[in-house]
Amino acid sequence: MEKLHGWISFPDLLIWLPLISGLVTFMLRKDKQVKAWSLFASLLTLAVSVLSLVYANDKILNYVSWKWLSTLGASYSLGLDGVGHILSFLTAVSFPLIFAATYKSEYKHSQAFYGLMLLTQAGLMGVFCAMDALVFYFFWELALIPVYFLCSRWGGEKRIQATFKFFIYTFAGSLLMLLGIIVVYLHTNNLMDAGGNIIAPHSFSINAFYDVAARLEPTKQYWLFGLFFIAFAIKMPIFPFHTWQPDTYEQAPAATTMVLSGVMVKMGLFAVIRWLLPMFPAAVDHFGYIVIGLSVIGMIYASLLAMQQDDLKRLVAYSSIAHIGLMCAALFANKQIGTQGVMIQMFSHGINIIGLWIVIDQIEKQTGVRKISQLGGIARKAPALTIMLVVIALANIALPLTNAFVGEFMMFTGLFKYNVWVTAIAGLSIILAAVYTLRMIQHVFYGEVNTLTATMKDIPNSVKWVLGILLVMIFVIGVYPQPLFDLTKDTVASLLTRFK
Repeated sequence: MEKLHGWISFPDLLIWLPLISGLVTFMLRKDKQVKAWSLFASLLTLAVSVLSLVYANDKILNYVSWKWLSTLGASYSLGLDGVGHILSFLTAVSFPLIFAATYKSEYKHSQAFYGLMLLTQAGLMGVFCAMDALVFYFFWELALIPVYFLCSRWGGEKRIQATFKFFIYTFAGSLLMLLGIIVVYLHTNNLMDAGGNIIAPHSFSINAFYDVAARLEPTKQYWLFGLFFIAFAIKMPIFPFHTWQPDTYEQAPAATTMVLSGVMVKMGLFAVIRWLLPMFPAAVDHFGYIVIGLSVIGMIYASLLAMQQDDLKRLVAYSSIAHIGLMCAALFANKQIGTQGVMIQMFSHGINIIGLWIVIDQIEKQTGVRKISQLGGIARKAPALTIMLVVIALANIALPLTNAFVGEFMMFTGLFKYNVWVTAIAGLSIILAAVYTLRMIQHVFYGEVNTLTATMKDIPNSVKWVLGILLVMIFVIGVYPQPLFDLTKDTVASLLTRFK
C-alpha cells in the first residue's frame, strides 16, 4: 500500500498494537504468560492513547491514509477527532482495568480467550478511528466476530441460545448497513488525482459520503437513513431492538460482558455521531421525533423491568438500556448542550458500568450466585467492596459531584429545549433508577448475613486498586469535566453546522 498522508500515527498504533499482541497471545502456552502479556499489551495501548490526548491538536500524528483498494476508491484512512479521542481512550483504559480485575479468573485455553479479547480491542479502535466507509465496516465486523466466539465458548449454561440471538441481530444489522454503504458509494462522484485523471469512479471516503448523502433527495435519504439507523440501533441497543442484550450480558463471561456494556454499545452511538447525523440531515429532521419517542419508551420500559429483576446481571443490563436511550434521545434532539452531554456521558457510562460488573463478578465468585433474594449482609464481610459499590452505583444514577451528573444534566437540558413533555416523561427514569439501585444496595449489602454470604471475604488488593482508579475518575470528571468539553467542542460544532 502507498502512503497518502502521514508516516506514523496514533490511530495506526492504537489498532496494530492490540492486533499484533492478540495474534502473539494465541502462540503462548502458559496461563501466567498469557495473562501477563495481555495486561502488558493493554497498558502499552493505554500509553499510546494518553500520548494521543497530549498531542490531540497535532493533525499529522492523529491522521493517516494509505492507498488500499484504489480501483474501488477505498483508502485505509484513519483519524482521531474529539469523539474518537474520547472513545479510543475509554477503550484503552478499560482493557487493562478489566484484565487486572479478572486476573485470577481461570479460562480453559486462556491463550484463545485473551487473544480474542485483544482482537476485539483492535476492532473497537478501528471503528473509532475509521475515516473510510469500507474500513469502518471492516472494523465493525472485526470487533463483533471475536465477541461471538468469546460468548459461545466461555459463556454460561444458556450461552448457545443467547449467542445465536446476538449473532442474528448483529448480522442482520450489519447486512443492512452494508447495503446502505453500497448505495451511497454508488452515488459518489468520480475520484480524480491531482492531474484531473479519474482514479476510481466512486469513493468510500467519509467526506465523499457526507457530500453525496446530504444532497440526495429526501425520499432516498429516508430509506437510507432506515438502513443505517437499524444497524446502529441494534448495537446501542434501543427499544425495540434491545432483546438480545440482557440474555447476552447474562451468559457472557464477566470480562466480555464488561467490554460489551462498557465499550461496545458505544459503537452504535459513535456511528450515529460520525456517520448517520452528518449524512442524512433531512431524514434526521423528519424521523427524529420517532427515534426520540422510541428512546424514551425504552428508558421507562427498561427501568420498570430493572425494578423487577432478581438477577444482578439482568438488572445492570436493563439499567444500561435506559442510559443508552437517554443518550440517543439527546443526540436526535439536536441541541448543542445535549450533544455535548452525550460526548461526556459515553465515557462516564463506560467507567461506571464496568465498575458495577467488577463488583458483581466479585460477589458471584465468592458466593456462586447473583440472585438479589439470596444475598444480604455483604457490608459486614466486605466493607471495602461495599463502599466502592455504593459510590459507583450512586454515580450511575447521576448523583451531583460524580461523573454521570455532568452529562445527564446537559442531556436533559437539551431535551428540555426540544420538548418539555418529552423531558418530563424521560425524567421519570431518574426516579425509577434511584428505586432499583437503592433496593439492590439494601438487599445485597445490608440486612442479615446468610449462609451464602457468611464466608465472604473482602476483595483482593488488585481489585481494590482497579475500583479505586475508577472512583478517582468518577470524582475528577464530576468535579472538573472541562478537559472533556475542550476535547469535543469542535466535533459538536461541526456536527450541528450541518443542520443549519
